[in-house]
Amino acid sequence: MQKITPSLWFNNEAEEAINFYASIFKQSKVLNKSYYGEGAPMPKGTLLVATFELDGQQFTAMNAGPMFPFTEAISLTVNCDTQEEIDYYWSKLTADGGKESQCGWLKDKYGLSWQITPSILPKLISDKDTAKAGRVFAEVMKMGKLDIAILEKAANG
Repeated sequence: MQKITPSLWFNNEAEEAINFYASIFKQSKVLNKSYYGEGAPMPKGTLLVATFELDGQQFTAMNAGPMFPFTEAISLTVNCDTQEEIDYYWSKLTADGGKESQCGWLKDKYGLSWQITPSILPKLISDKDTAKAGRVFAEVMKMGKLDIAILEKAANG
């Protein structure tokens, strides 16, 4: 069991969201689910809380009402080794009402923020050659979905 597990608060679409995420991340599984019973604040049979995994990372999701919507203050980062991975996650997570943002950020149709990031980006923007790092960072700031080829071109001057 991992020591720290992110918990995602949904209004009433947690079960739908879990299924959506599991359809995108191939190594996914639901570990357990519990449902509201009679007399609860949600209709009987509505998912209360579930624990699930996406690519080995454990999460908890709950349906708890509209009081606390997602904000950009918390995001999930997907590290991608190839442009094909970036394109895949970007298209899947922005589908059906998701919104593109800038610098590799997006919001999915539930309002959860994601960063779809090339695995090489931290190395490129922290390079000891500050001019190189600056060129890469300047390109990141211009992009929505990140493009590895453009970032590598900027790094190489």
